Amino acid sequence: MKVILLTDVKGSGKKGELIEVSDGYARNFLLPRKLAKEANAQVMNEFKNAEQSKQYKLDVQKAQAQDIANKLNGVTVQIKASAGKNGKLFGSVTSKEIAEEIKKQFSADIDKRKISIDTDIKAFGIYNCEIKLFTGISTKLKVQVTEKE
Repeated sequence: MKVILLTDVKGSGKKGELIEVSDGYARNFLLPRKLAKEANAQVMNEFKNAEQSKQYKLDVQKAQAQDIANKLNGVTVQIKASAGKNGKLFGSVTSKEIAEEIKKQFSADIDKRKISIDTDIKAFGIYNCEIKLFTGISTKLKVQVTEKE
């Protein structure tokens, strides 16, 4: 019997998978515990629609990530910070501040956890950083730290 799992079932499969199991296992274990649904025509149609919907959402997210990557590739983000007399910053420039500046300067909303910086930014200068936007899609940009006026 073909069933679609509603939850993860150890030894059988993950949620949302279409699997073939014995009739007794399906009727006596999976179906009474609401762990699976029998794969009839209506359920199969819903399953295919859900798969297409998931794939469409992934395609849209990937396209948006590619657009942002093309927009930000090779650009320089200007960040102004205050420092002491010897040019050392008060604190450091974090990925959160970089994400905020990218949003201000290029109107691209980036999660701070997706920004990786080569070294700690504790002085003025130009630093390289990489943004991982989506699986297989990343972009590199420069962060220029200058003094506040």
